[in-house]
Amino acid sequence: MADITLLDGGMGQELIHRAGDQPTPLWSTQVMIDRPGLVRAVHSDYFDAGATIATTNTYAIHRDRLVNAGVEDQFNALHQAALSEAAEARTSHGSGRIAGAIGPLGASYRPDIHPELSVSVPLYAEVAQVLAPHVDVILFETVASVLHARATLEAGLTTDKPVWIAVTIDDENGALLRSGEPVADILPYMEGAAALLANCSAPEAMPAALEQLAKSGLPFGAYANGFTQITNDFLQDAPTVDSLSARRDMGPVAYADQVMTWVDMGATIVGGCCETGPAHIAEIARRLAAAGHVIV
Repeated sequence: MADITLLDGGMGQELIHRAGDQPTPLWSTQVMIDRPGLVRAVHSDYFDAGATIATTNTYAIHRDRLVNAGVEDQFNALHQAALSEAAEARTSHGSGRIAGAIGPLGASYRPDIHPELSVSVPLYAEVAQVLAPHVDVILFETVASVLHARATLEAGLTTDKPVWIAVTIDDENGALLRSGEPVADILPYMEGAAALLANCSAPEAMPAALEQLAKSGLPFGAYANGFTQITNDFLQDAPTVDSLSARRDMGPVAYADQVMTWVDMGATIVGGCCETGPAHIAEIARRLAAAGHVIV
């Protein structure tokens, strides 16, 4: 039996479902602006479900996205708001860690528009340094290419916090990044990372990615989404998630079935991404305990 870190589930989709608002390019950031306190409530529900990590609602707080929305002047204030809501939920719960989430520059699932290292590393580092004093882990999410992985790790290592890198993979062939490059191609560049994960991809694709990530010798794991397949048509321009629909066959029990196969492969960090909620995390927690694992 193993010690398993149980991440939370999706934040952006959960906020949108609760608020009833349409997604925008600012995504969950806009909900946070419009409805203060809702983020804390989601964090609290995940802690109550058994999660041991709260992932901050900072995924989309990048200067490029804020400029497009005319709110770049709120860069620091938005980060602090998200950090405060996570910290308040942890204090109320009495335990847990906080992971500072950093999503992709430009748009999710678009490695073709990711900036070169000279541009991207300083931008990622700026965010990481804002988050670092208030979090236990820096978590770069939805990393879609080797270039993206290199940029995020270099940026994360400018802080004194452990850096976790989570790659997004092809929904049909989990051995490939969204860029089409092999997942294995990131491994030579991951010295200094504290954990390697796969996220925001089809649950069924995760085992192929985990086989590659395990070769790093680092702690590894996965947290998948509950979307229907992300197609090439979706990946044009700067997509928002209202163009996707939730799978009807990936409820808490079916999703936990997938997660337990990852744990059987040696994954020690698991959770959920978009279109998973507190019920999914509660079912994973129940299954882990029943199997004799210790959630840490």
